[in-house]
Amino acid sequence: MTLLLTSSVVVLGVLAVVGFGPALANRLGRLRGRQAADPSPPAYDPGRERRAEVRARELLRSVVSAPEYSMYAELGFIAVNGSSDERGYAYLLYPHRPIVAYDTRTDELLSEYCVTFPDRSEPPLRQRLPDADDVLAKWMSLRAGERELISVANMHVPGRQVDPGQVRRDLTRLRDWRARRVDAAA
Repeated sequence: MTLLLTSSVVVLGVLAVVGFGPALANRLGRLRGRQAADPSPPAYDPGRERRAEVRARELLRSVVSAPEYSMYAELGFIAVNGSSDERGYAYLLYPHRPIVAYDTRTDELLSEYCVTFPDRSEPPLRQRLPDADDVLAKWMSLRAGERELISVANMHVPGRQVDPGQVRRDLTRLRDWRARRVDAAA
């Protein structure tokens, strides 16, 4: 009886290897290939984000005008005029914050436009663009198609995500910055 049971187990084992062996070998090969194709993300590098921001600032400097880059470097945001004929409004472009529209004559805050530009280049490492790249993406989108960008953005009343007091202080800083540039040119 023991001999019969042992020989049955051996026969079933051989049949299983013959029947399922090739499929198991293929599956194991695909698993190994997938593991080789998806290397683990590199260890955290504390200087990586700083180097990315330096490269992003170099790109921003090469694309926007010198006054706009100087504005970003000194104030931390860029002001962009709207494209309407009367030019009665403009936008403040902050890194990783909504685009803030304001009336250029009264400095009244008009609205906030939420848009995001995620970093899809290395998803396991980061989800946000460097600050200067985020501002550049907003600048380029406004320049290329203001109406299209505004139509797809989530619009909110002023103060929903950006402190109106801070925006008003930034508008004062912007006015002072522009006045200093005019004085320096004169």
